Amino acid sequence: MGPVECPVLAFPGERLGVAAVTAIADLRRAGQVRLIDSLVVTKSPTGEVSSSELVEYEEYAAAAAEIGPEANLLGPEDAAEAAETMEPGSCALMLLVEHLWAGRAADAIREADGRVAARVPIPHEYVEQAHAAYREVVAAAAATAGRS
Repeated sequence: MGPVECPVLAFPGERLGVAAVTAIADLRRAGQVRLIDSLVVTKSPTGEVSSSELVEYEEYAAAAAEIGPEANLLGPEDAAEAAETMEPGSCALMLLVEHLWAGRAADAIREADGRVAARVPIPHEYVEQAHAAYREVVAAAAATAGRS
């Protein structure tokens, strides 16, 4: 089994964009992730928290059908915890996902008696810096290869 995590994807406004749900369905269809469960969390402008399943929204029906069956492991307690990170008047999509793309590597690591010792989330601004640095390195390597 690959690594499992529960990202909380937050969005302004009280409705998810259909494109976000479709993107998750695309990852599932491509065999990148297994969606174990999902939950839509809404925090009203006054701070009230509610949660519901994707299938309860007509506008997500097609994408939710592509995602397939879910285990219903996420509940109101999880929604309340996610809501602590949300702004009033926003919504979030909680996903309990297995990263299938990492499954083979995880199996090999376990067979070698290894384990994941830690996971360090990288802040978005550092990810942007890393992408910019990588693009520079690739451009420099292409320029050098072009001179050879």
